[in-house]
Amino acid sequence: MKVYMKRFNLFLALAVLLAPLCGCEYLKHRNEPTGAMRIHIELAADNAAGSMGAGETVSVFRSDPISVTIDKDPILTEANLVAAKVISTPDAPAIEVRFDENGTWILEQYSASNPGRHFVIYGQWGKKLKDGRWLAAPLITSRMNYGILSFTPDMSRDEANQFVLGLNNVAKEFQTKPAE
Repeated sequence: MKVYMKRFNLFLALAVLLAPLCGCEYLKHRNEPTGAMRIHIELAADNAAGSMGAGETVSVFRSDPISVTIDKDPILTEANLVAAKVISTPDAPAIEVRFDENGTWILEQYSASNPGRHFVIYGQWGKKLKDGRWLAAPLITSRMNYGILSFTPDMSRDEANQFVLGLNNVAKEFQTKPAE
């Protein structure tokens, strides 16, 4: 087998030179803050004990921690997100997230079939998603058929603003233009 080193080096040089030009759009977005969100469902006591490896016990809230056993696989992520916003309340910031059609359906199904349990929310934020922790465990009181989940996270107002900005930046990436 013959290897043409000059041709190989030429292709390698072209690839190296063209890579920054092709990646400009990616690099432009890469400098924006990003956010990640995972929403898990609390497992029932009988499911948590009987499921092998499906459950995980996590600690939510830093000042007064509570332990919750959750399903390891998230039911919703930032891929299902349409928009997020910080809601000003007197005590602490609240966050409202709005889901796409698929996320709305999932939220409705899990809220209807799990009253009395909790959604457990994990969040990450920042340029490299370096900050992250379990943020909230809102109680499911009724069926949520409107695709909006509001919760009071265990974070400062500045962290909440960074988190929401990152989530909205990521949501823009996942949203596609409507078909014409």
